[in-house]
Amino acid sequence: MKLIIFDLDGTLINTLEDLANSGNYALTVHRFAPHPIMAYKNFIGNGVDKLIERIIPVDKRSAELIKQVKDTFVSHYNDHAQDHTQPYPEIQQLLEQLQEKNIKISVATNKYHAAAVPLVAQYFPKINFDLILGHRDNFPIKPDPAIVLETLARLAVNKEDCYYLGDSNVDMLTANGAGVKAIGVTWGFRSEQELRASGAEFIIHSPLELLEIIKQ
Repeated sequence: MKLIIFDLDGTLINTLEDLANSGNYALTVHRFAPHPIMAYKNFIGNGVDKLIERIIPVDKRSAELIKQVKDTFVSHYNDHAQDHTQPYPEIQQLLEQLQEKNIKISVATNKYHAAAVPLVAQYFPKINFDLILGHRDNFPIKPDPAIVLETLARLAVNKEDCYYLGDSNVDMLTANGAGVKAIGVTWGFRSEQELRASGAEFIIHSPLELLEIIKQ
């Protein structure tokens, strides 16, 4: 195994509360009712545009309003993305051990790129990620496999030598679309049932379990 690609939200770091707080702030500014924090587990996963679309009442959604709420959200989130966010337990140890084994590690996330890069730098300052890719304008969003295929190409790794870890159906579909091995993690935002149904080849319940899979 030469490369492990990680999703970010719900996989490396628990961003739920900060995303929910910024989403609810944006809703309140635009005179909509906020959602319970736990409801955001099902809103997150397809990028910021889809997040904003999902939190707005169905009968009020329009391209113009989505843009306005998104702008409010992004402005707030850029200032508050680290209020409550923390790495999941054992993630730091896992990344350190992968580095020691000279396995390449990267991030491929639907979080917008300008937010993803500083969050990774903030929470994993001693980890030398080989590549960090967030969503960029005019680039396909997961579950389109383009971000994984770009990672493989830029790091010169064959798909047979790569695992992709994520916590949602979006991640499993992305991995399968790219032809890499899909590993579902149960400590994130979605259920084990969803991960299995969307094509997870392996399911792990704690980060260090990945090392056992690699040994095999």
